[in-house]
Amino acid sequence: MTLLCFDSITHVPLTARGQPVLAASHGGLYVADAALRLGLSGLIVNDAGVGRERAGVTALDALETHALPAASVSAHSARIGDGSDCLTRGVISFANATARRIGIEPGMAARTALGLMAKHQRQPIDAVSTLVSGHREARNFAGARVVIVDSNSMIGPGEEGALVITGSHGGLLGGRGESAVSRAVKAAVYNDADGGIDGAGFSRLAPLDARGIAAATVSAWTALIGDGRSTFEEGYVTHVNRRAEVAGGEIGISCKTLVSRLIEWQSTQTSAGTSI
Repeated sequence: MTLLCFDSITHVPLTARGQPVLAASHGGLYVADAALRLGLSGLIVNDAGVGRERAGVTALDALETHALPAASVSAHSARIGDGSDCLTRGVISFANATARRIGIEPGMAARTALGLMAKHQRQPIDAVSTLVSGHREARNFAGARVVIVDSNSMIGPGEEGALVITGSHGGLLGGRGESAVSRAVKAAVYNDADGGIDGAGFSRLAPLDARGIAAATVSAWTALIGDGRSTFEEGYVTHVNRRAEVAGGEIGISCKTLVSRLIEWQSTQTSAGTSI
């Protein structure tokens, strides 16, 4: 039996329709929406440390309304953003009612749970998602362009030089440094997914530092993971890379304060002929 696992729900191909999948994404609404659009028959995610208002596992409840089995592995048992690690080391932390009916329980190995989903595979449903996710906007904040997106995957052409605030976790996909961000943005802020095993929830920060990009994470207990606006409006900083620290970033300040400091520092450097 072939078990399908991916580093992110955004990596799941259309050919996975009708099959259960382990995607090492957080379990927010953005991920539930993607699972429905892909026509998956079941889903296992990373719980992203659960976080504020259980945002890291809201996908499980959302998929339950469509009678789709869904479960999460603990972010403290396997690295968020690493599908292979979640399949190998992941321990189930939560399961919705449909998943429990086919035998999936907290404490079970992720591989066993995915196997049960495959054994009880159902026909794909043609569900039209009504979930509110995938928000994107650009704001003029303190005289600078700030782009707010629910997912790191939504950063695209034209974002070069922008300050980007995301709802995504701060974990590298499959441990690959190049996955940190797809564009040469000026700065990026993520949700820390409660840190998790091996510090996976903030592993994007060092590779971004090497690329000259200021980066930080906010606490999953202050901002709703998967919601870029919550990161910006409600998030408080837990980690900063060296680039962000030089520009005034520090642990404990709000995301808005961090962005203001980055913009202010950038203006002084521009006047001096340098930049972050």
